[in-house]
Amino acid sequence: MTTEQPRTYPFESHELEVDPRYAALRREEPLCRVQLPYGEPAWLATRYDDVKAVLSDPRFSRAAAVGRDQPRSRPYPSGAGTMISLDPPDHTRLRRLATKAFTARRIEALRPRAQQIADELVDAMLAKGAPAELVEDFALPLPITVICELLGVPFEDRVTFRLWSDAFLSTTKFTLDEVAEHRTRLRTYIAGLIAQRRDAPRDDLLTALVAARDDKDRLSEEELLSMAETILVAGHETTASQIPNFLYTLFTHPDQLAALRADLDLVPRAVEELLRFVPLGGGGSQPRYALADVELGGVTVRAGEPVIVAAQSANRDESIYTSPDELDLSRHETSHVGFGHGPHHCLGASLARMELQVALRTLLVRLPGLRPAGDVVWKAGVATRGPERMPITWGAS
Repeated sequence: MTTEQPRTYPFESHELEVDPRYAALRREEPLCRVQLPYGEPAWLATRYDDVKAVLSDPRFSRAAAVGRDQPRSRPYPSGAGTMISLDPPDHTRLRRLATKAFTARRIEALRPRAQQIADELVDAMLAKGAPAELVEDFALPLPITVICELLGVPFEDRVTFRLWSDAFLSTTKFTLDEVAEHRTRLRTYIAGLIAQRRDAPRDDLLTALVAARDDKDRLSEEELLSMAETILVAGHETTASQIPNFLYTLFTHPDQLAALRADLDLVPRAVEELLRFVPLGGGGSQPRYALADVELGGVTVRAGEPVIVAAQSANRDESIYTSPDELDLSRHETSHVGFGHGPHHCLGASLARMELQVALRTLLVRLPGLRPAGDVVWKAGVATRGPERMPITWGAS
């Protein structure tokens, strides 16, 4: 790697802004050197085509990152022992097991239940009266309830595992000792649920995973624990963050909000455009290590060098999208990397899409005149961007 001084990364971002430096890099230096708060320097890919190449080319390895001083935003490496740290064929074996719970047919079958949950949450808000707190009253309980029922986790434990989930995603919110303590408690909690399923199987995903471990020996005990932990945390966090993100974005683009209210058939396309437009993460991806010299973005990435990708930059690439910095809910260019790409494409993408469609349509239909009712408090010290508190109101202004 060159001796040129790397840029400090992640770039400072406010709320849901995409840093303008990405546009300059796409034009002038699409692959540049960066230094994250921890770990060795890395290459940063900013163009759409380069991002997709890194995420799909088998010459870029996640498994090769294990044991390395990985570039990262937190003091400790993340993903160790999980599917995200594996390459095929090990990754393929584990993903095939989990994917059975997230088929398009199964997710679509969950839509009526997701709609029922959304309606019940809105009923409670209407009964209590405006204003409401969007995050606590709707955005969190909707995906948490769905993933709890799918996986087989008691919903009444949500307050406890929500704290553990925050630690799972922490960058600076918790100390190292606190992160270790909360993650140990999460692991112990899931191990207890697994023991229950061995004694009394149920019709849920956790029981199916236990069967794969015990009856067919396709999962090790560590793989079983790690997969259940990852599904529980990742299965609600993206949607819980993006529901308020989407509403905030629509509130700040009133013309697009008006267009969506006028034609609710736009909801599926609107979700895709919002997934493209809204930057969920503040920095780059998990690093991939080159297994051989690879030409990328006009430079040679040498074997053994790490590369991270900026999805928020790829989703604003001028060579792919017309007026990429404009929110356009009628946009026909619907391909994006909001859920990643390649073998590690988000396992729960179809579930998140369905939940976001249900959430958006339900809020707009059931709460006419939906609008902000106070200042937004933004999350800090965690890997995902979004409001921590977002007051809303509805009805005649």
